[in-house]
Amino acid sequence: MEEFEVSDASKKTKTIYISTIFSIALVLLMLGMLGLILVHAKNLSNYVKENIVLNIIVDEGAKEADVLAFQKELNANPAIKTTQYVNKEMAARNLTTDLGEDFVNFLGYNPLLSTIDVYLKADYANNKSIDALKASISKNPAVKEVIYQSSLIDMVNKNINTIGLIILAFAAILLIISIALINNTIRLAIYSQRFLIKSMQLVGATRNFIRKPFILFAALHGLIAAFIAILILLGILYYAQREIPEIVILRNYTEFGIVLLGLVGVGIFITAISTSFAVSKYLRLKIYDLYR
Repeated sequence: MEEFEVSDASKKTKTIYISTIFSIALVLLMLGMLGLILVHAKNLSNYVKENIVLNIIVDEGAKEADVLAFQKELNANPAIKTTQYVNKEMAARNLTTDLGEDFVNFLGYNPLLSTIDVYLKADYANNKSIDALKASISKNPAVKEVIYQSSLIDMVNKNINTIGLIILAFAAILLIISIALINNTIRLAIYSQRFLIKSMQLVGATRNFIRKPFILFAALHGLIAAFIAILILLGILYYAQREIPEIVILRNYTEFGIVLLGLVGVGIFITAISTSFAVSKYLRLKIYDLYR
């Protein structure tokens, strides 16, 4: 009979811990998805900013050797990610392809000018940096004009900042909710062990001795829950990239690795801290309070 009761209690304990692990895994999954959204939002922001183009119109009298030397000088600028030189012949071919007819034969001459398309690094894609760069570029005698859409740049930066603040606020709220959910889940799991905790204390075990195994098991459960959440996240990410191949351009393995390691750290830290507080609570209670 006693063996049956011990076996039954053991099964109940295992069931409680398994449900606790999966509950924590679901919460960590939400945090991980938010982390991936933040990473993708940041990379998308950089992608948009780095595709803002400054068109440098080359003076018609400039020699191509001088223009190429100027392009090389631009590439050495720390604010510039890359440049593309488009001579007037290439510009004519591109426009002919877009129009679907040869406008050069129709006009009898090529009215287009050579250009250098400049793509900036994300940190410099703002009007203040661009105005300073434009002033520097305009001093070169090979440059006729520098064209860019300042209103578009303002709109992009404003919208990105607004979206970023909304996502950060949502992330903070979700983090608080996640911590509360994990804490409540741990407290319920420890509640089922309250009599064991008090029994160990009554036979002379110190508080640290009692707390240690519970914290170690909690950290292990947090680690297992984090790995479950990571596996699900990787599956979601793989499926998303199959359905939307364009996501690949936003992929950054380093940042993804940080998000996944962060999940492991959060899982272990929150479960260990919550368990420590929950065990300490039952260590402070009187025996008759355990039945309430």
